Amino acid sequence: MSRLLEGKVAVVTGAGHGIGRGHALELAKQGASVVVNDLGSARDGTGSGKDADETVRLITERGGVAVANYADVGDEQDTQDLVDQAIGAFGRLDIVVNNAGIVRDRAVWNMTPEDFDLVIRVHLRGTWLMTHHAAVHWRSKAKAGEAVRGRIINTTSGAGLVGNFGQSNYATAKAAIAGLTLTTSLELWSIGVTVNAVGPGGLTRLSAGVAGSGGPIEPDQLGEDEYHPMDPAGSSPVVAWLASDEAQHVTGQVIRVIRDKIYLMRGWTEAVEVSSGERRWDATKLGTVFATDIFGTRAPGLRP
Repeated sequence: MSRLLEGKVAVVTGAGHGIGRGHALELAKQGASVVVNDLGSARDGTGSGKDADETVRLITERGGVAVANYADVGDEQDTQDLVDQAIGAFGRLDIVVNNAGIVRDRAVWNMTPEDFDLVIRVHLRGTWLMTHHAAVHWRSKAKAGEAVRGRIINTTSGAGLVGNFGQSNYATAKAAIAGLTLTTSLELWSIGVTVNAVGPGGLTRLSAGVAGSGGPIEPDQLGEDEYHPMDPAGSSPVVAWLASDEAQHVTGQVIRVIRDKIYLMRGWTEAVEVSSGERRWDATKLGTVFATDIFGTRAPGLRP
């Protein structure tokens, strides 16, 4: 059976557990050599460990190739070293999957600035740093006349796309990652690099226990052909395909993969247009305009 990623080299951040582990396993299954990154922290970002080792063990036991990395994706030098490790270990870099993340959920009146800053640092700064270092590497290759087919696949979420109570830090980061994806897809297209975002589902360490969802599932707990609607690896085949040469024409897209469904997302659109007739709006008359012509209520102040 042909494999989509034969000879490719991938970095997957936050791959010690859950969704990231699922991505790393799938990329390796499709033939990629994988640098498995994970700081090994708790779900709130505290502590560190060697969680990446377990994912490496699973990959190698299944006949794949992987090495571990314990870098902090929010640190500039650590992320540069991570890119350098991939190139040093395997001679090249083709794929970056930005998946690392933590949660510190609290309503905005209880959330501390530290809670906000740390979540933004891991999700958003970490994604930007990895994108930056990979882009510098690929651009140098392109300027030297080499053909580049780089892939960046970022991780967004429903919280970032539609909001979620108690996650003003996490949702902000995930919404910003969608914007980062759109912008960098424009910047990197000319050198042969695609940038897309995937919003996965599944029971992970970050999501388990929310609204009685139950405990986390690790992708390796399920058989290769076993289906579970909350499998954290449910989106991993889509990530692998986006990382392949088949997806060279796909960039700047935000895709959600929830259970057995794939959704192509569309961002902010101009849903309603109302004109003032080339004159300045009168603030005293906007109540009626918004209620009837923009929000579509039956009458000012009334719900439809």
